[in-house]
Amino acid sequence: MTTFKATVKKPRSDGFYTVYIRVTHQRKTSYIKTNKIIDPAHITSNGELTDPVVNEYCAIIIRQYTDKLNRVDATFWELKDVIEFLHKNDEETCFSDYARKFISKMESEGHERNAKNYKLAVNHLERYIGTTKIMFSILTTSVLTQWIDTLYKTSRAKEMYPTCIRQIFKKAIIELNDEERGILRIKYNPWLKIIIPKSDNTLKRAISAEAFREFFNRPLPQSKMVSPLPELGRDIALLSLCMGGINTIDLYELKKKDYKNGIIGYKRAKTRYSRRDEAYMEIRIEPFIQDTFNKYLSTDQTDEYLFNFHSRYSNSDSFNANINMGIRRICQDMGMSKEEYYCFYTFRHTWATIAQNDCGANMYEVAFGMNHSHGFNITRGYVKIDFTPAWELNAKIIDFIFFSNKNSKQSLVRNFELPSEKMFRITKKMMIYGRAYFKGEVIAEVTDIGFDTVDDVISALANQLPNDIPVGCNVQFRLTNCDSQKEAVYVRSKGKGF
Repeated sequence: MTTFKATVKKPRSDGFYTVYIRVTHQRKTSYIKTNKIIDPAHITSNGELTDPVVNEYCAIIIRQYTDKLNRVDATFWELKDVIEFLHKNDEETCFSDYARKFISKMESEGHERNAKNYKLAVNHLERYIGTTKIMFSILTTSVLTQWIDTLYKTSRAKEMYPTCIRQIFKKAIIELNDEERGILRIKYNPWLKIIIPKSDNTLKRAISAEAFREFFNRPLPQSKMVSPLPELGRDIALLSLCMGGINTIDLYELKKKDYKNGIIGYKRAKTRYSRRDEAYMEIRIEPFIQDTFNKYLSTDQTDEYLFNFHSRYSNSDSFNANINMGIRRICQDMGMSKEEYYCFYTFRHTWATIAQNDCGANMYEVAFGMNHSHGFNITRGYVKIDFTPAWELNAKIIDFIFFSNKNSKQSLVRNFELPSEKMFRITKKMMIYGRAYFKGEVIAEVTDIGFDTVDDVISALANQLPNDIPVGCNVQFRLTNCDSQKEAVYVRSKGKGF
């Protein structure tokens, strides 16, 4: 049984006493401070209060406390539970403060990308209501419905923002309410009557292989910058396309320890926390992109990151924005309308489309190559995965785009049985078969002996190239050692490499 009594403790510096409600529960005592004070003349020698105003106020408070406790079974409660129930039950709870703590916890647990979406949702709701101190009581069904109506013209936010707010609300109800003890700081759940609209269907950004060849084999726009954005955009688009459509954040976050023996092993940032296998993926670096890959490797021995992007861009969002600006500038230089401009995701989507439409891959193989869970996220947590089918599919896609034209296909970029660490060596006695490709077509060939180096073969091929290839355009050179049947691929730009 819990008992209450109005009492005082020590006198204040001005001689008055602060009035408390003494709470006794299971032979333990605590005090709840009131906003009343009393002078020594209204305190008897045994501590009783004689001020009628103070006694009436305290009697009302005690009746309220008694009424609350009578509505619950507090028999097995601790004293602190009783105090919390009495003291905080009627306090209005701030949604904004709780949301910020919720988001901060997400960030500390490594869910930075999801936390950004939640922060955007909360910020938008606060702007709509007009305060950064939204109380839970304000978020009624009517208010939230009107807010959602303002999002209908968006393609994705109309589903994402309300979903984020609902998740925060759901978590708050679990943490702040205790129905067993009658503690209901959030009196109702408005989301039970709200239907969240679906986001628009994802725009199919994929383009044809012919359009890809045009994009990658044209001169870059003129620039006075040492590292111009179009060059960055083209290079990272090429890396993504030739690395299974890897995302920019995953490229940005790769560490040196993730790259061993020509293989990249990484956990996809978007889904690493939602999959049993942590979205782990391995991708082989094909010789075709090795030069571009090496171009951005970090040379700082103290830097843990694989690429030098961290020294140039403050975060992955800035990195991604600069890539897209570079891609758009190339599209502008190509005379495309703004509605037709490519973005980084164009290359990821096209990887999947060409894999399915032109390289004979089924949907399972496409999903596997792009590091989607493809319905087997639990199974992937048990099985040690062999990623070579994804590597072979990736090689086929590179081969189709860069080493074929519309009507023909050539051999794979690299025979899978060929160890990646074996270097492509040339001596004068070896028969070398070389081909030069521009926009997927063979424009020069040479078969001969007597070459000392790879550059000698490339020079022989370059002498056969048409003069109308613009300066700055990339040409792909494929060299085959006819004696060992080993093959290597090189990319050179007119005006720089030949």
